[in-house]
Amino acid sequence: MAISQKLLTEGESVVVDTRTHPKALILPGLVLVITLAVAIFLDRMIGNGFASLVVWILALIVIVWWVLRPFLDWLTSTYTITTRRLITREGILSRKGHDIPLMRISDVAYDMGIVDRMLGCGTLVISDASTHGSVRLHDIPHVEQVQRQITELLGGAGSASVADRQDDDGT
Repeated sequence: MAISQKLLTEGESVVVDTRTHPKALILPGLVLVITLAVAIFLDRMIGNGFASLVVWILALIVIVWWVLRPFLDWLTSTYTITTRRLITREGILSRKGHDIPLMRISDVAYDMGIVDRMLGCGTLVISDASTHGSVRLHDIPHVEQVQRQITELLGGAGSASVADRQDDDGT
């Protein structure tokens, strides 16, 4: 899954390399089970013949469109954060990529619904200085940790030493 070293600049290293949380595969998994159950039921009711062939062809179409395609989308979409930029790559046959230099990022936030909290994922919202405004990366595993790592890279967290904070407190 790691991004090719050829795509990194000199001195750049990978901090986070991930893809969408596997929860994105729950619905395709349910579609697969239901489609196979319905196809088997109809095949048993109809028996052999042309109608049975049509049932299985329709089941195959549903499986390819609603199961295989989302799985390949999940498998080929990656999010990489390096010491210099955020890199997104997606696509099965044709690839689409987007790079945001860290110096252009102005804010990093995350959203987690109740299901996301149970599964340990969420949406990472990255605001940059471009006209696009923000980029939403859905279903990022360990989103709080990723948000903290980006913030640390930006210098916003941990930039003040413990001694500086103690001086501010007067202790």
